[in-house]
Amino acid sequence: MMMNDPLGDMLTRIRNAQMRGKSTVRTPASKLRAWVLDVLMDEGYIRGYERVSAANGMPEIEISLKYYEGTPVIRELKRVSKPGRRVYMGSKDIPSVRNGLGVSIVSTPKGVMSDASARSANVGGEVLCTVF
Repeated sequence: MMMNDPLGDMLTRIRNAQMRGKSTVRTPASKLRAWVLDVLMDEGYIRGYERVSAANGMPEIEISLKYYEGTPVIRELKRVSKPGRRVYMGSKDIPSVRNGLGVSIVSTPKGVMSDASARSANVGGEVLCTVF
């Protein structure tokens, strides 16, 4: 199956699974998805993830979603930079999400990191998505 925006697909799967109240969700595996999930896990938005093998032999990532008193921890998950329109920002231009309550995930030359980490490392890059 051809997919134009693999990261956007993963974010949509997470949103849909949380609306249905699922505890886990599976998505095809890739390095970029794993790096984004590392940031989500470090920031406390998901419980964790692990690589598993699907029935067809293709590698998948199983994401354990996090809930607090029955409501999803992730309230809003938006894709910022899309395949049709890439969004790049310098370290000083990266916006804070909801006055610092949320997180922007940025792909930098030093790796995929949160907006606060990118500002402290003084690197800019492509703003992949925002989480609140």
